[in-house]
Amino acid sequence: MEEREANMEEKTEESLEQEVESIRESSDNKSNNIEENLENSYESQDDEPSRTQEIFKEIRSYFLIVMAAILVAIVVNTFLLSNTRIPTGSMENTINCGDRLFGNRLAYKFEDVKRQDIIIFKFPDNQNINYIKRVIGLPGDTVRIEDGVVYVNDEILKEDYLKEPFQGDFGPYEVPEDSYFVMGDNRNNSNDARYWNNTYVHEDDIIAKAGIRYWPSIKVIK
Repeated sequence: MEEREANMEEKTEESLEQEVESIRESSDNKSNNIEENLENSYESQDDEPSRTQEIFKEIRSYFLIVMAAILVAIVVNTFLLSNTRIPTGSMENTINCGDRLFGNRLAYKFEDVKRQDIIIFKFPDNQNINYIKRVIGLPGDTVRIEDGVVYVNDEILKEDYLKEPFQGDFGPYEVPEDSYFVMGDNRNNSNDARYWNNTYVHEDDIIAKAGIRYWPSIKVIK
């Protein structure tokens, strides 16, 4: 009996030691897990600012691209090209209602306006509106119209661009030295110099020379 009791006591002590060791190992594992979780948490917190910075950099790059594109468009439209949409049929069939075209703002920096050029200009009766017409009379010219035939300095002007024949007598018009006399190609449906209060387009009010139609199809304007 005594031997059995001694054995039982030894086993009990061994089991207690094993339980204590198990508890200690479990505690160590939990401690290690807590430390790992804390480290991972710190690493995650460290990653968040870098991700935010990357997103901010990407947004800033897109913003700079958009702003650069807007700036280029403003410069081009202000100094190089005039982007024009045609609201009426006064220039048919050369230019139709709804056409979109570019005008060259620099054209007359290097050359003079020529007869039969198509120009974009400030409307003499309301300079808040832009018009597009064909140059008929140059500075110093005398223009008159008899039975729908245009005479410039007593010579008939050949006009193969007209939409259709027109009738009427107009003029004579004595074009000032710094101005131009203009009309539309669709003479029967054109509000042009024949009807304006201020008949002539001053050279300073010319915006651009009509260049290329880009909508609805590409076409050189002439």
